[in-house]
Amino acid sequence: MIGTKLAHYEVTSHLGSGGMGDVYQATDAKLGRSVAVKLLPDAFARDAERLSRFEREARVLASLNHPSIAAIYGLEEANDKKFLVMELVSGETLADRIARGPIPVDESAAIAKQMVDALEAAHEKGIIHRDLKPANVKITEGGAVKVLDFGLAKACEPDSATASLANSPTVMQATDQGVILGTAAYMAPEQARGRTVDKRVDIWAFGVVLFEMLAGRQLFSGDTLSDTLAAVLTREPDWTLLPPSTPPGVRRLLSRCLQRDPQKRLRDIGDARPEFEDAGPAIGPATSAGTRSLARVLAPWALTAAALLLAGWAFWVRPDSGMGARDVTRLDIGFPADVEPNAALPGTSIAPDGRSIVVIGAKDGVRRLFVREFDRTD
Repeated sequence: MIGTKLAHYEVTSHLGSGGMGDVYQATDAKLGRSVAVKLLPDAFARDAERLSRFEREARVLASLNHPSIAAIYGLEEANDKKFLVMELVSGETLADRIARGPIPVDESAAIAKQMVDALEAAHEKGIIHRDLKPANVKITEGGAVKVLDFGLAKACEPDSATASLANSPTVMQATDQGVILGTAAYMAPEQARGRTVDKRVDIWAFGVVLFEMLAGRQLFSGDTLSDTLAAVLTREPDWTLLPPSTPPGVRRLLSRCLQRDPQKRLRDIGDARPEFEDAGPAIGPATSAGTRSLARVLAPWALTAAALLLAGWAFWVRPDSGMGARDVTRLDIGFPADVEPNAALPGTSIAPDGRSIVVIGAKDGVRRLFVREFDRTD
């Protein structure tokens, strides 16, 4: 294809291939700019109804105008080939970046926030991606994020009556209810089962991508397609793969995105923003059992150390009573049996007047502040 002219577009290089077609860089002779050209599979030319529906979807996709979404300029035909003309985005894919290792928390958050913006803008127009994955996210040299192929999975979806593995781009497996579209490792469970999907499949995929950014490795994988789908449907995320520096809010967000039951999943992607901004402690599913057990062991020691510091403060700061050496009071303050301490962040504070101490814990699954006055036993 190099050197080939498609209408007024001259192909200059091959950028990549995927289930939804080959992508080339081309020069727009009319406007004098570089663009990306995606040649659509031949199946479109063989199915008039599917092509007509794709054209309708492409017009909707072209209405998306957001800085974090790669724009679609047009759907063209030349030399008996149908092709999309799209914005050419420079930089590396998020998949390439993850392949080099875990992405620091602050960098991951910056990328994820822009992905949230892109998803929210599309969802507000009723458009879902269906194939969100690191390979469909580009990062420019300036750190800007662009989500690629937005909504094309839905646009390329064949009618269930004519669905076949040969005709469907990004198809993974045929089912009795239809055809599974997407990439197995990033499918939501309901998508992997071939059921009707909504914007919550993008929220699941967003959670998987964010997890992989932080962990530097694939969340769901297997030796075969069936093994990968089985992992998506049955395997719980290994939260220990996340770096210890992961903020509690981000852990909480991941837990909400990766709920297999879509009814329990984060409902709107815009709700993810506060979790990036909230650096406070959290008690939730992302806290491993080992961490909770360690917290129960260490919490009394931490509180004892705090009490000793308080006693030392009282010894040096309080006025001399003329009694000579002062008595030192040692306190060992533990948690009641039904209170779970929080080990995510230091959670102990002594009141300025030295009369009470406040600790962070959880009771009945809800975060609380527990105040203990030193002249009381509870």
